Order: sequence, then C-alpha cells, then structure tokens
Amino acid sequence: MNFKKITLIALFVATQTVMLAIPVSADGAVSAQPIQPNMAIESVKEGDVSDSDMIEPEIGESNNDDVESVDDIESVDDNKPIDDNKPVDPEGKEPTSKDVETQNVSTGAGELILMMNSDKMYQNNQLYLAGRPMTVKNGISYVAVRALVDRVGLKLTYDGKTKETIIISGGNELRFTTNSKSYKVNGVVKAMKGPAFQEKSVFMVPLTSITQALNIPYTVDAVGKRVILSLSSKPVASFTVKEKEIFAGQTKITYQTKSSSPSGLKIVDERWDGRQETFEESGSHVVTYSVQDSDGEWSEPYSLTIQVKAPNLPPVAMFATDKEEYKMGEYITITDQSTDDENQITKHDWANKELAFFRPGPVTIGLTVTDNQGQKDYFEKTITITEDSLYSESDFNQLFKPIGDSYAFDGSSVPSLPQIPFSISSEPSTLIRSNSPETVYSEGIVYRETALGDARFMVHHQNSLKKDVKMYVIATNKNSQATKIDIKDSGFAGPSPFATAAGNLSVDRYFQSMQNFYAKQSVTIAPGESQIILTDLNKTAMKPGSIISLFADVYSDLPIEYNVIMIDAVKEPITTLPTLRFLEEDIHNRGTYLDSTRLIFSGDVIGETASRLSIGDNNADPNLLGADGVTGAEKSNAGNFGVLYKITLDRVAPNTLVTFNGRGGKYAGVMLVNGDLVKVPNTGSLSNSSQSSVLHRTGDYEQKLEMWFTAAPGSNLPVNLLFIPLPVSK
Repeated sequence: MNFKKITLIALFVATQTVMLAIPVSADGAVSAQPIQPNMAIESVKEGDVSDSDMIEPEIGESNNDDVESVDDIESVDDNKPIDDNKPVDPEGKEPTSKDVETQNVSTGAGELILMMNSDKMYQNNQLYLAGRPMTVKNGISYVAVRALVDRVGLKLTYDGKTKETIIISGGNELRFTTNSKSYKVNGVVKAMKGPAFQEKSVFMVPLTSITQALNIPYTVDAVGKRVILSLSSKPVASFTVKEKEIFAGQTKITYQTKSSSPSGLKIVDERWDGRQETFEESGSHVVTYSVQDSDGEWSEPYSLTIQVKAPNLPPVAMFATDKEEYKMGEYITITDQSTDDENQITKHDWANKELAFFRPGPVTIGLTVTDNQGQKDYFEKTITITEDSLYSESDFNQLFKPIGDSYAFDGSSVPSLPQIPFSISSEPSTLIRSNSPETVYSEGIVYRETALGDARFMVHHQNSLKKDVKMYVIATNKNSQATKIDIKDSGFAGPSPFATAAGNLSVDRYFQSMQNFYAKQSVTIAPGESQIILTDLNKTAMKPGSIISLFADVYSDLPIEYNVIMIDAVKEPITTLPTLRFLEEDIHNRGTYLDSTRLIFSGDVIGETASRLSIGDNNADPNLLGADGVTGAEKSNAGNFGVLYKITLDRVAPNTLVTFNGRGGKYAGVMLVNGDLVKVPNTGSLSNSSQSSVLHRTGDYEQKLEMWFTAAPGSNLPVNLLFIPLPVSK
C-alpha cells in the first residue's frame, strides 16, 4: 500500500460519515473543525481512489410535504421496485430505547443528537433507535421520517388520495411523495437535492428538507460523528395591527395576536410592553409581546414598530354663491371651495341646495364634508330671495334641469297630446324572453327555444327556493357540423333583492357594452355538444329572494337550442339538464318573438308644438306577437319588454325639450341619446305619471336626434317621450 493510499484511508476514517448537507450559515462543529460548504468528502475503497469516489455534501434544500399515519402497511422488498401507487409506512417501526447498549452520550436541554451511519438517537440523555440508520445516498444525508418526527414532536400522517406523506408542525405542513425530488411547504412546491425513497418499509427524506422548512438549527460534530439538532420548546408569540394608517390621538388600534407552542401546550399568560390603545404622539413606537405556556416557559419577545402619523386634520367645508340676492326662479351658481390637508374629501352632503327658489325670504344652504378618516366639517350660508320673479317653477325646470334629473309637472294633460308622425319597420332578431315564472319555486327549465342568426335574451327571475341556486343559459348544437356563437352585447345585474334596481342596471350595462364592446366573444360548439354561455348569469349563486336580470345579443350561423335553467348552486348544469322538467308559467310573460329590433322613423319637424311618442302601449306601438317555446301557445309581448327601439327623428325643432314620462307606474332605466348614456332618472326612479326626466334639449338650430331604448325589467310600461317647446330664455 503506497503512502498516498494510506493517507486517503486515514481521511476516510475521519470523514466518511460526515456526508450531510451544510448550509453556508451553519454553525461550526462542536469540539472539532466544522465541515465547510462545498468541501468534497473522499470515499476510499480497497482499490485506488478516483474522481468518482468524491461525494459532494448537500448545501441546502427547500421543499415541503405532508404525511398521514398509516397502519396496515405492506412490507417492501429491498430488491423489488417500490410501487408508488401503494402507501408504505412512512417509518417501519417506532424508535425505541429498550434493551440497547448505550454509549456515554450526554445531551443538552432541547437537543436531539443523530449518530451518523447509525440508527442511534439521543434526547434528554436517553437512547432511541430509528427504523433505519441515518444514511448518505448520492451525497445526500437521509433520515427515517417517523423516528425524527417522534423525537421533534411533530405529527405524521398519510394522504391516501394524493399518496403524500405529511409532516405537520403547528401551522406548517410538509408533503412528500415517494421517488420525487420536490415537496410542498404550506402548499408551495419546492425542490430537494435528492428524492424521498422507501427502504425496508421505512420512508426516508433528506434531513435538510425538514430542518430548513421548519427552521430547525443544527451543528455537525465531525469527530464525534453526530448531527446535533437544537429543538426549542419555547412557545412562539406574534401579533399584527389591523389598521393600515394610525393617527396620533385618533386611531384606536386593534391588536391581533397569534401564538403557539411547539409542544402543543396551552398558552396561559401573556405580557405586553409599549402597547397603547391610542398613541397620543406621532413617530415610531415599539410594541413587544410575549406568551407563557402551561409549563411556565416564556417565549422570546416579539416586537413590532408602529408608525404613528401626526393627527389627521379635519376637512374644511366651504362654498360660495355668485350673488347674495336672487329673484324667484333665478339660477343660483354654487361653487364648492372645500379643502382637506390630504385632498381626501370622500363625501359631500348638501342641505337645501337648489338651482333656484320660488318663495321670497332668507334661505340657508348647508354643506357637510367628510374625509377618508371620517372627520367632518360643516358650513352654511344664507342668501336672500326677493319678491321679484324671473321664471315660474315650470319654466325654470324646462330650461335648467340637468340632463337625467327629474321634475314634477301636471301629467294629466299628457294623454291628450298628439302623437308625433312616425313609421315602424324592424330588423331581424329573435327575442327569447324568459320571465315566467318570474318567481321560481322549484328547480327546472324556465324556458327553451331554438334560434338561428341574431337572437336577444331577456332573462328576469327571482329565486323563491329555500336554498342557493344558480341560473344558466346552455347552448346545444344538434347539427352535424360545428357552429360558432358570437356574443355581441351583454348586460347582467344581480343577484339583488330589488327587481327595479336589477332591471335598471342590466339595461345600463347592456347599453354600455354597445359603446365599449367589452362583452364581445365567440364560442365554438362541436356537433352534439352543449356549452354554458353568458356566464355572468351563473358567476354568483342566488340567495333566496334575490333577483337577476340579463340582456344579451348573440348570433349563430346554425340553429342552436337554448335552455334557461335554475338549479341548486352545487349541481353541475350540463349533466343535470336532461333530468329537469319544464316549469309552468305564471302571470308574467315568456315567449319567442321575431323581428324584435323595432325601427321608428320620423322625417317631420317635431317640437314646434307639444307632442309625444308612446312606447309599449299596444296601440301606437303594437305588441310583438309570438309563441311560447315550451308549450307552443300563441303569445303577445305585453309592454314589448326585450324589444330594442332605434328611434330616428330627422328634424327636431330648435329650442325643444325632450323628456321621459312614465305612464304605467314606477320606472327606472337608461337610454342612449345621440350615443350618450342618459339615466332615467339620475337618482331613484320616476314614481308616477306626473314626473318627467330630462333627456335632451336642442339648441338654436334644428337637430337630428337618435335614441335607443329598451324597457327595463322590474319597471312599468307604457312610457311616453315628450317633445315640448322651451320657454323664452330671459
């Protein structure tokens, strides 16, 4: 044996077993020189030493996996490949301390000593035996899982569905899979330097996959051939502060504590330093929190530095009027001059703010402003209304009410106004109106129809089942070739407890989609296939009593069967569809109506005298006639809900006021007027026939006016568009 070989054998004796991956930050070995990162460990056999005999230690790992305890475990033959589909006991046997020959090894408080290349472990001066020795494989140090978790005080389980071995430590979860080099730490997939494996029914994992994931510090004693884990039994304290911004003397702080014991002991006491419910001074404040477990041991203190801002100054409410005195019916210009130190005024509440007043005397106008911290300020100003009159209230409203605002008038004269001259034509679009039963008491198909080309959906229903449900539109291609459905425009609202609000918002969004094109998409359906379309409808479950409303325009190049269904929110709709029955209609309307885009045109001069255009009255504007897609019964579309009106008035006289007047009762909706979205009205609703909402005013010249309208579900028809000559401006 030559000198070189003797030297290498000596090195082998001293270091062969120290093949553990050591992070760069690891402490040095006890009473010996530590193994340095990236230092190769030489392995010597009886033959000459070659490069292949060099084994590099593991330098760090990060990955997690969870484990469940498994009983009835099949033994695994070392010489046979392991079947990943069959669970193997994460550790073949419990570590024991009986009938073993011990060596003189003493352990410090909170230490667990693992002997290299040995099944021996020492804790509290007691010897335990692992199911398999601590092993070096391909330069990676492996430990038997069950032996380690029992000594560290972790929970070991096995998930038979995912075939994952799980280690649980407090709020941390590690999941390992046999023969995989990755594992999960609290759901995040991480990589290990070597794969987990099973040996003689014992589940083995890289030691550092556990120590790094659970932040367990360790040192390596190369001379003593041991790894020393430092296991803290102290409880752990932490806390957070709920408030994102804290102002001195103003913000009441919410402390949210979180504490635990690695040993699972009960937390019995706590102490704070620097805690205040409200900090009176701005700046940095350190708050420290500690907890005590039932064994009397205190945690390390946990500290947070809380940044406290200077006190938030309240906003300053202020406004000005352009004059101090006004005639009755004279327009009042009010300029808001309110300020805030952070420019964060979030709310204005006006009192007695009007565009004009119609009784003489002093009038006090008030303003309350609120900032983002809830601080408020109030300002008021008194103006004088003289005995002189500029405009009557009726004339003033017609001249000055903002677009979308409503005003009261004598609506009793409206039915006697002449209808404007107009012609009616249509564009081909099949209306599928699903509105009966409006109130649904059981699961089922509320409507079914087959349509080709352009189609419009109007869906409006209330859930009266005693459970959460969802509604779906399912499109089925019964053709021998694939077809495409183009979704052009769509507006959905709900679930809402208020029918008028849902209907109003669905029409609003429907018209917005026409302006912004955000609803456009295409769906290709294979022969015999069914797909869910108009998915806004089923995004949110409907609580009992809630209402949904949907408008949508679609196009298909082949006939498509459409089913509108309501089912339990947890059911799968396409597989459930064949099991559903048709629901009987109620007093509301459902049906299929052709030519549902109605074109109204007038080339005459309109507005030189007061006149009107009636919509949805089944007289000047006849109902569409159609059929029930379920029963085949003839139907008349009362109110023409779901019909899209495109109104073109080529010649509207100068100085003409155009307003919206509901004649059937409560109404809230929107219209497109020369491409602009106009709410009817801006706030609330028109509650009776003596209220009107401003749509448009022409200027000093004749204008062409284009208006698009569809009746809002939950509101009432008929309605009138009024054309009134404006009073003379003074």
